Amino acid sequence: MLLVAGAAGCSSDDGKPAASEVITIAADLDNSSPVDIAYARALQLRIEQVNASGQLGDRQLRLTTQDNRNDPTSSMRNIGAFADDRSVAAIVSGACDQCVVGAAKTINDKKVPTISLGASEEVVNPVSSRRYIFKIGPNSADNASAMVSELRKAKTKNIGVLYADDLYGRGAQKALFTKTTGTGITSVGARAVKPTATDITQAIGTLAARNPSAIVVLTAPDLAQLAAVNLKQVGYKGRVYFDAAAAGDLFIPATASSATNNVRMVFTQILAIDDVIATTPAKSSRKQWFRDYTSRYGSYSGVAAFAADAVDLVADAVARVGADREGIRDILETSQVDGLSGPLRLTPDNHSGLMPQALTVLVARAGRWRLAS
Repeated sequence: MLLVAGAAGCSSDDGKPAASEVITIAADLDNSSPVDIAYARALQLRIEQVNASGQLGDRQLRLTTQDNRNDPTSSMRNIGAFADDRSVAAIVSGACDQCVVGAAKTINDKKVPTISLGASEEVVNPVSSRRYIFKIGPNSADNASAMVSELRKAKTKNIGVLYADDLYGRGAQKALFTKTTGTGITSVGARAVKPTATDITQAIGTLAARNPSAIVVLTAPDLAQLAAVNLKQVGYKGRVYFDAAAAGDLFIPATASSATNNVRMVFTQILAIDDVIATTPAKSSRKQWFRDYTSRYGSYSGVAAFAADAVDLVADAVARVGADREGIRDILETSQVDGLSGPLRLTPDNHSGLMPQALTVLVARAGRWRLAS
């Protein structure tokens, strides 16, 4: 699928219209994933906004996407083709962590700057073999720190953990265990579930039967919502916490609305931006982005800001060095901006840019997310 933003001409010195230079951002996404659909929408909207702003002068961005079907082999093929297309200045990869990890050597060998929207920190680590790969979303260690702070505030004695058996889930579970060490918070057990599971009643029943003070869920949105529903069905009375991977739409589906009431989630402010007072230009920009996305698509997805920030980072580099991939990579590696998702700071030693202070605690109330305090 090829989506092309309109190119605006300008006048040359001799009065003849000069053609704009069209520079492509390529996206490797799973067309059946709600998260990646939100990424595709955000990428397209933000590219249109960048082009309309005139910040690139005679240059215009366009988006081209390919479906990876959440399959690393298909993703490798897509990324290889993008890298061989000299009109492609940068690649954005979607939620499939294993896809970009599997393609890391290709990305680095072909020297094409790539921004991953995946959750696992393995997409950018070790940096020595990920020189051309960058990440925007929350980091497991930062999620875990914010989660443990909230658990301690609630005087939590022990927890049960449900996590996805994938790169992100395993890393998140390990990070949470590390951060709880020495805090007095003990674990009554952890259960892994397949990311594609549709029945997790056994895992939920096992955790709930041990009656922990809280159950922490480290999965994608659909599994997190299913976990909340199952916990209510088995009569679990403790607190439930989601980490940032569970962030989806602003409005929680009706089937899970009651079950998720009072669930707390570590995420950025964007899902509760209505509760935020625009006291800085960055906060005003986030509120405007929220309105623009909602106006275009009817609702808001929490992950959309990550994709928009990816476009902004690439656009800033393109404004300075055009389609020069090496130049874009170098600029990305030292980018420091207050993005739509929060403050982003990238360095040669740290290719995962979202700062810990971007994270806050949200609470589900009446079927939508609000600031917890």
